[in-house]
Amino acid sequence: MASVLVVEDDPFVRSALIRHLTDAAHTVRSVGTALEALREVAHLRFDVVILDLGLPDLDGSEALKMLRGITDVPVIIATARDDETEIVRLLNAGADDYLTKPFSVEHLSARMAAVLRRSRAGAGDLPPEAVLRVGGLTVDPLRRQAELDGVRLDLTRREFDLLTFLATRPGVVVPRKELLAEVWQQSYGDDQTIDVHLSWLRRKLGETAARPRYLHTLRGVGVKLEPPGGELPR
Repeated sequence: MASVLVVEDDPFVRSALIRHLTDAAHTVRSVGTALEALREVAHLRFDVVILDLGLPDLDGSEALKMLRGITDVPVIIATARDDETEIVRLLNAGADDYLTKPFSVEHLSARMAAVLRRSRAGAGDLPPEAVLRVGGLTVDPLRRQAELDGVRLDLTRREFDLLTFLATRPGVVVPRKELLAEVWQQSYGDDQTIDVHLSWLRRKLGETAARPRYLHTLRGVGVKLEPPGGELPR
């Protein structure tokens, strides 16, 4: 069971979502505007937010950026926009997943389950004392904090999960299929999802794909995390 906030201005769609989620034993609250959504997440804790983009007071993509300013709650975008550039922009803005309307309740349930598994995984799989160090990079899964050369990194939940997974395998090339399965909890998916998050993570590590320091991509194979110079602790 999860606590879900539905942000949808269409009363028919909203009613259908509420009915489905309630039947699935989730606790549901719903609002019809972006400002109401911001007030809800500022005062209440949710496990996941389903966010429509076509809101009457504020475009959903702008609402997403504002949500990310106050919470790291998983957000699933519900949108009629299927443009690839738009989808990449939403992922860059902090969306955890997206659904293109119209979608089935079964599809929604599957995406919600995957997002909830990701959000509940991670720190609990490692012992409390497990602080990961790769060169000047330090990752604390229990506190969900990461630092680079003593400076704390401002990471989204997904960026942190990706970095943590790679940091547990320093110097090892992790196949993209494994990243999708372990970080995104998906058996299949678009490589674009991985590329977007890697690009965002690189920027925060102060590097680029052309001039990598920690994150190295082997085209057609996978990704590895290793310190500058490639010297790993023995």
